[in-house]
Amino acid sequence: MKQWYEALFENYAQKYDKECFVQGTMGECDFIEDEINRNKSLKIIDIGCGTGRHSIELAKRGYGVTGIDLSESQIVRAIEKAKEAGVTVDFRKQDARNLPFESEFDLAIMICEGGFSLMETDEMNFEILKNATKALKSKGRLIFTALNGLFPLFHSVNDFYESAQKEGQSQCKECSFDLMTFRDHNTVVFEDDAGNKKELKCNERYYVPSEITWLLKSLGFKKIDIFGAKLGAFSRKDKLTAEDFETLVVAEK
Repeated sequence: MKQWYEALFENYAQKYDKECFVQGTMGECDFIEDEINRNKSLKIIDIGCGTGRHSIELAKRGYGVTGIDLSESQIVRAIEKAKEAGVTVDFRKQDARNLPFESEFDLAIMICEGGFSLMETDEMNFEILKNATKALKSKGRLIFTALNGLFPLFHSVNDFYESAQKEGQSQCKECSFDLMTFRDHNTVVFEDDAGNKKELKCNERYYVPSEITWLLKSLGFKKIDIFGAKLGAFSRKDKLTAEDFETLVVAEK
């Protein structure tokens, strides 16, 4: 049986690109470039690349990028978009829990929950971090976002989703946050690219900063910085608070 994140992305590439939470690409790529000092010789892997928005933008800026995603339809759309943009990106259908790369990349990115935190068990989420780490060279960096575990301790996730929803986009309802597992169980209502209305039972893992730090230290990262993630405006000046729905992590081996 397919997991919700597999079923969701079966035929949802065009509509996905219109969702409000994927509109911050330019500013996010500005931050990524700043972090690597605009060194065009560095190789980048985009894990859970979706329809390739970060991969394509970084390729436009002159970087060599490999984009991987579990969804065939997302990868097909990413290849189309790269062609339209006139750039070359090595897009591949791959499972982030089992990557074939070892010490090949200078930077790994996983933005907008690119795989990590969507898996059904903590062990699977850890496999994604492990595979991202394995893909990096000895001084490699990892930049990713995760759902901020501090947020649901002080706020209703349900209210947050309702306030962020826009007409014609996917909707999240019936959210219930489990304090024992830090998982939010919810129902996503959306329309796929063929116009079919669908409902999926989802669950996502929220992480607190101390967990992320411990996980990354156990994988050998020496420098770990954690910030609040503002859509399209990532910044080292944004200290993580309970007001941030997402966490931005920058780690160095």
